Amino acid sequence: MERKIKVLMVDDEDQFRATTEKLLTRRGFEMIMADNGRSAIDKISQNPDVVILDIKMPDMDGHQTLREIKKIKPDLPVIMLTGHGEINSALQARHEGALDYLSKPCDINLLVGKIREAFQRAMSGAEGKEKLISDIMIPIDEYTLLSQNSSVMDAIMKLQESFNMKMATSRLMETGHRSILVVDDQKRAQGILAITDLLQTMLPAYLSAPRPSLADSIQYSPIFWNGMFTTEVREKASTLISEIMSPVPVSIDGEASLMEAAYMMIHHHARRLLVVIDDAVVGLVREQDLFFEMARILDQEEVNP
Repeated sequence: MERKIKVLMVDDEDQFRATTEKLLTRRGFEMIMADNGRSAIDKISQNPDVVILDIKMPDMDGHQTLREIKKIKPDLPVIMLTGHGEINSALQARHEGALDYLSKPCDINLLVGKIREAFQRAMSGAEGKEKLISDIMIPIDEYTLLSQNSSVMDAIMKLQESFNMKMATSRLMETGHRSILVVDDQKRAQGILAITDLLQTMLPAYLSAPRPSLADSIQYSPIFWNGMFTTEVREKASTLISEIMSPVPVSIDGEASLMEAAYMMIHHHARRLLVVIDDAVVGLVREQDLFFEMARILDQEEVNP
């Protein structure tokens, strides 16, 4: 079994630490928490794999803490957290030995990606090596799954639950996936159900069918539209999602390149791809995951022109 990545999170804000600890623990990381720089230095003895270090802290700030950490463990990867207007300070930290930086508020998926990248670099020494699909995907156990025998009501409740489970502070954001992977009894992918599929289901069939001139004239009347959405939601609640889902996303190998994923998304007009390794579905890669990687590459170029 692959060992957990041990992360030392250093931040003086109680709520941010508590929220981050919950989110990263749920994603399989082992967390060590410190509320100030001196505590962080003491906890280096617990051998973290990666340090997430806030720059702006009282008494001993992130720069001072970074310098002390590097004296103890020069090769320990440190990712700096910066607030609005602190980019120059973050760039300074890069030159002082920090591996990377992340501006707040930050998306939890970006933070997870940077932690995994830092760990992989530390293990392999592969500085600057381009990531593969498996490095940026959302693991399948973190995605929302639902049986093909479920109803539209089940799907709406499940999607709502996935959004309600998300946490956010002024400095950290966790966003929902906006779609459900539909599976059979053996957890094999059968289709994808996005919010757009649900909206399409709510449209009465006659709105997209050839209409007589009378329908054309009344459809723009407030009377025509009034109450229609509520009625359709109630009537379609028991519809099976297998009847309305979109086809299974196009598959891509977990060892494929990012450019191959970009090409497949454009070629197939797809917003997400199913990631497969050895014939097993291991995750999904979304258009925003490629976008995050684009931003990360440019961040690095800004530091190392």
